Amino acid sequence: MKFNKSFRQLISFIVVLAGSFLAGVALEFFLVPNQILDGGVVGISIILSHLTGLELGVFLIVLNIPFLFLAYKQLGKDTVIKFFVGIVGLSASTHYLHYVKPFTTDLLLATVFGGLLLGVGIGMVIKTGGALDGSEIFSLFINDKTGKPVAQVLLFINLIIFTIAGFVFGWEQAMYSILAFYIAFKMIDVVLEGLDETRNVWIISDKEQEIADAIMGNLGRGVTFFKGEGAYTNDEKRIIFCVITRLEEAKLKDIVRDVDSAAFLAISNISEVHGGRFKKKAH
Repeated sequence: MKFNKSFRQLISFIVVLAGSFLAGVALEFFLVPNQILDGGVVGISIILSHLTGLELGVFLIVLNIPFLFLAYKQLGKDTVIKFFVGIVGLSASTHYLHYVKPFTTDLLLATVFGGLLLGVGIGMVIKTGGALDGSEIFSLFINDKTGKPVAQVLLFINLIIFTIAGFVFGWEQAMYSILAFYIAFKMIDVVLEGLDETRNVWIISDKEQEIADAIMGNLGRGVTFFKGEGAYTNDEKRIIFCVITRLEEAKLKDIVRDVDSAAFLAISNISEVHGGRFKKKAH
């Protein structure tokens, strides 16, 4: 067990370093040479590096140091270590890749591919429980102290950064930066949740057994019954619960509609599924 835990920790640090390297490639091969920036501490670092002439990696480490202490208080030792490794890896990547010729000077290509690579890199690090930018740690701190939503705090911080970028690099570059940030944000979601998104499904019907049989027979998915009671009628009902993929959603709706068009159906996203019998049964 101890060996397995140590092996998992080793793999997680390798993933952190790989993610930070990808983020470094995005910055030095696409974004920074074209004066396109990311949000958060990375964005501030790019602006300061441009204004002072100092290496980007210097600011990435210096500006993130205060957030290491916040991370320790908010998220614990393991996150701090991965945060530190990620920042050092990102700083080293930007240092060694800085003198390599950029892949493209086309602003749209740089924005799209830079945003994609940056999002994948950041997503890899976050998935291990680490971080590459102190602004996320700061947002969690503000949320803890004031109750302000993390997304709202991040939006406010990045609005300021992109406004400053407009004055420093020009408003066209600022708009491309917002686009790159959005692409990176969406790619982080893809890395964390996967392309084949998972759904949980709740169905309430007077024909629950028929629907359950149809789901198991046509989709090959297992179902679970929960006992429920109507608050208005006090009627006891069996509620169907099952987990499907995004691609199976339309077929499941057709199954339910064909058996009972009046059935109540609720579908929502799930970030992850572990254990149980999620794998499809053979037909």
